Amino acid sequence: MFQKILIANRGEIALRVLRACKELGIQTVVVHSTADADAMHVRLADESVCIGPPPSRDSYLNIHQIVAACEITGADAVHPGYGFLSENAKFADILAAHNITFIGPSGDHIRIMGDKIEAKRTAKRLGIPVVPGSDGAVSDEREAKRIAADIGYPVIIKASAGGGGRGMKVARSEDDLIQALQTASTEAGAAFGDDAVYIEKYLEKPRHIEVQVFGDGMGRGIHLGERDCSLQRRHQKVWEEANSPALNAEERARIGETCSKAIADLGYSGAGTIEFLYEDGEFYFIEMNTRLQVEHPVTEAITGIDLVHEQIRVASGGGLSVTQDEIRFQGHAIECRINAEDPRTFTPSPGTITHFHTPGGLGIRVDSGVYSGYRIPPYYDSLIGKLIVHGRNRVECMMRLRRALDEFVVDGIKTTLPLFRDLVGNPDIANGDYDIHWLEKYLVETVE
Repeated sequence: MFQKILIANRGEIALRVLRACKELGIQTVVVHSTADADAMHVRLADESVCIGPPPSRDSYLNIHQIVAACEITGADAVHPGYGFLSENAKFADILAAHNITFIGPSGDHIRIMGDKIEAKRTAKRLGIPVVPGSDGAVSDEREAKRIAADIGYPVIIKASAGGGGRGMKVARSEDDLIQALQTASTEAGAAFGDDAVYIEKYLEKPRHIEVQVFGDGMGRGIHLGERDCSLQRRHQKVWEEANSPALNAEERARIGETCSKAIADLGYSGAGTIEFLYEDGEFYFIEMNTRLQVEHPVTEAITGIDLVHEQIRVASGGGLSVTQDEIRFQGHAIECRINAEDPRTFTPSPGTITHFHTPGGLGIRVDSGVYSGYRIPPYYDSLIGKLIVHGRNRVECMMRLRRALDEFVVDGIKTTLPLFRDLVGNPDIANGDYDIHWLEKYLVETVE
């Protein structure tokens, strides 16, 4: 087991990893920008190192400074959390060159899954069902027209190196196609430095289903069930739940077994999430995230397995702590992402939190690094906390969620709490009857 882990992140995920380390008796080091000097994870860590000014490029994305912090403090491993450098293959390679363990997969696996085209090819080779579309980047308009005609309209053009909805355009006819292709390519080049795009069949009313997987790097793989992340705004997840209201037991077992076998065959090490669009009983691979997900707590709630403990164990060479047969799924869990944003316009709302009170009671968990008097800096992601609720079934879970949202108090800034209070009372949400387009339509009709 590691002696000292450096946590290369901030906010609630840094605090989440810090807690796991303390439970395992591992010393902790956190890095922080000058803007985060008063953050809770900085206060609670055994050691802290300031690595630069507020802009991420000068601090949390500064590989040189983070490696230097490891060497200064004697940290023998780095946990990257999510975001920032968590899926940076170069970072993983540099740490390995300095004999520091990256708590995550190999640089090679990060590279494969970070390229959307190569990831799709790899998934297909591993037996994972994929969305019909181009085999690689689309090089010209004639090829684009041929592929779109073969798979049928509507189609979606996506950036090969993309994410977060950038470099993504829908074409419903040949007349739309060329403009969508040019716009997506231009956006991809500006956002990611790579203008390569590919084409896939556009599904009209799919669910977003993701499967949590773990590999030990030695040919063993397991899955810990699925999460439904269909409630999204501008391709950003807002509400996640496990298990999915849309799947039956047979479908759940089928996709889980497919993913765990693929991870084993890949020789993958650590946590990963294989993401799908699901429609009419069929799953279609869209991407794999080679890190811990923001929504991992709902999986922890229904399995009782600490995913960060498992990450640390695997990275230290201890292998997986459970076999597939030992995993039991119990109850239902929902996570709401509480952001420092205006609930109507979704513009960021940085500022000082004057009062902060979290809900409690059976089945309630809040992951947050903020406190009364804490100032939300304007430089980073607007997530300030996650409300996770667990019940014996979905009905009980929704009842607890409604009560917990009523108890949650954040004063001094605007948050998205009012949105969730509306959603929890909506009949479609109560019935689990929604898809990836539902929330944006709802917001157009009722909010924006």
